[in-house]
Amino acid sequence: MEQYFYMIPLTGLLALVYALIKSSWVNKQDPGNEKMIEIGTAVREGAMAFLSREYKVLAVFVVAVGALLFFGNLSDGGTSDIWEKTELVAVSFVVGALCSGLAGFFGMRVATAANNRTTQAARKSLNSALGVAFAGGSVMGMSVVGLGVIGLSALFYLYGGLNEGVDLQKVMTILSGFAMGCLIHCSLRPCWWRHLYESSLCWC
Repeated sequence: MEQYFYMIPLTGLLALVYALIKSSWVNKQDPGNEKMIEIGTAVREGAMAFLSREYKVLAVFVVAVGALLFFGNLSDGGTSDIWEKTELVAVSFVVGALCSGLAGFFGMRVATAANNRTTQAARKSLNSALGVAFAGGSVMGMSVVGLGVIGLSALFYLYGGLNEGVDLQKVMTILSGFAMGCLIHCSLRPCWWRHLYESSLCWC
């Protein structure tokens, strides 16, 4: 089982490499005329300013919830097995929030860069525009997958998931905080940025 386990984070790493390649490809596309670049820059600056503000608020929320999870799940300390330390659910929560935040940051950067490039590509053909738009959108998706798989795999390993005699049910319980941390960003992030591609196609 152990030899197969290490293939899991490898797939996550491959997803991040794919996202990096697509991000680089999108940035190399024609950004359009001066007006397109001006509007695209304004959209990107506004989006990143919003994201910066959101993350500052979320950081306080994550610390507060993480503290509640930690003190609310304190174990009695009577065992040396790491999977018995239920307070580690707070660590999983924080790691999940960090992975989700990174995916959102990378996705937003590329999504806003793809806007005016999608518009410029649309002047050539619909297929060209869809190619740029889908490439930009895939960065967010593959970042979520890659960081999620790597984060979960790392925590599973650190919590002794591969140890002999491990209680997998307890390991899974501690890991559940990871999903909760990821959902913090998803539930509080508005969906308006998802429509940046659509609005960019209207600029021409």
